Amino acid sequence: MKTITHWIGGKPVEGTSGRYGVVYDPATGAQDKQVAFATVDEVDAAVASAKAAFESWGVSSLAKRTAILFKYRELLDAHRDEIAELITAEHGKVHSDALGEVARGMEIVELACGISVQLKGELSTQVSTRVDVASIRQPLGVVAGITPFNFPAMVPMWMFPLAIATGNTFVLKPSEKDPSASFRLAELASEAGLPDGVLNIVQGDKVAVDRILEHPDIEAVSFVGSTPIAKYIQLKAVEHGKRVQALGGAKNHMLVLPDADLDFAADQAINAAYGSAGERCMAVSVVVAVGDTGDELVAKIAERAGKLRIGPGNDPASEMGPLITREHRDKVASYVKSAAEQGAEVVVDGTGYSVEGHPECADGFFLGVSLLDRVPLAADAYKDEIFGPVLVVVRADSYDEAIKLINDSRWGNGTAIFTRDGGAARRFQLEVKAGMVGVNVPIPVPVGYHSFGGWKDSLFGDLHVYGNDGIAFYTQGKVITTRWPDPADAGINLGFPSHS
Repeated sequence: MKTITHWIGGKPVEGTSGRYGVVYDPATGAQDKQVAFATVDEVDAAVASAKAAFESWGVSSLAKRTAILFKYRELLDAHRDEIAELITAEHGKVHSDALGEVARGMEIVELACGISVQLKGELSTQVSTRVDVASIRQPLGVVAGITPFNFPAMVPMWMFPLAIATGNTFVLKPSEKDPSASFRLAELASEAGLPDGVLNIVQGDKVAVDRILEHPDIEAVSFVGSTPIAKYIQLKAVEHGKRVQALGGAKNHMLVLPDADLDFAADQAINAAYGSAGERCMAVSVVVAVGDTGDELVAKIAERAGKLRIGPGNDPASEMGPLITREHRDKVASYVKSAAEQGAEVVVDGTGYSVEGHPECADGFFLGVSLLDRVPLAADAYKDEIFGPVLVVVRADSYDEAIKLINDSRWGNGTAIFTRDGGAARRFQLEVKAGMVGVNVPIPVPVGYHSFGGWKDSLFGDLHVYGNDGIAFYTQGKVITTRWPDPADAGINLGFPSHS
């Protein structure tokens, strides 16, 4: 059985803890790999390697950094199929979806390639007689990232390319459920010429996470995951004096007004709810049907849901793959049952699904898609982040009722409105309490040069990831005031400095 190890100081490092995590193929349910869990000493070794590398990397030229990043982007492009295959094998998402994940991660590498422009400082000359003031940004030192299972390549690439481009060194703790993609990213970075120790990976569980949060040589921590863990990360990191950005969970609403193109809206609801088996924090999990649109819209979504092809991610015919683990599949399925008990109408029941034509998938972690209509706001299926292929529909009599419903949610990650009315769309984007808003776009994940992040219980910390916020997070500002006296000047003046 293959063991996935740590990556420390530019090379693989075998684990010594004797503790391992199981890595499944979700399509078959078989364990074909294991991942070594780090000890505290192994985390310390990774941090020590990063700290040593920072001495030279932090003062390296922007030209050197960008040359490596351009080469890295080239290697990622050449190996994108290979990385996507690793994602499919361990996460389960279909190959085309995995390729899209790699492409979106590469957007941040491309942003990092232009870091010489992003790090240009500011200069004000002659603010006083022969006095100039300059603002610059400098790296923090050793920074860390803790990333989730649902995007094992993209989310790490949201973090470390910008961190190293700005002169920091990085320690990554990826998900133990699908660790191979991030390990391959580190190998390719080394092949691109990244100096040893600039990027390190420690595999593991809470032992590794807690040591990262406590380690005195780590200056900042980035996290993407569930809301309870995001809260924990923020509190513990801040307690130990670290800068932190922690992105939590979501319950993303898609508001459909009566004037919307319902066929288009139904198509987009299917794509946004069931893509990647619903295991993404920007998935649409609630459709808010306004006025008399509900019955027709639900019928259109149900018709499309019944035609989805669910199967192993390496089958080109599959449109949706399995969930990440058996336990998670069963938890997601339990929400469909409880919703019926709590007053919802189960229009499409995806529980008990089995894949046809693939006998090797008999024990895979598959779940069909479910559609729940007229879901009470008190039902668990509405209140909780399900993180699976379950779409909830609620009804609202008016736009005002719908916007209140969305704004009352404790989450504020992403949201969307479907309408032909420009005035309603403009009002929505200003009034809705969420960090990312789509107008006729169901999953409004920003491009790399804008920042990703939500509001309320979807974000803990002040800055979003990547884009300008990401660059600000991984750097600290410094203001320099200088005066170069004219040689003809002389004398002593004990008065308070003035701008004259």
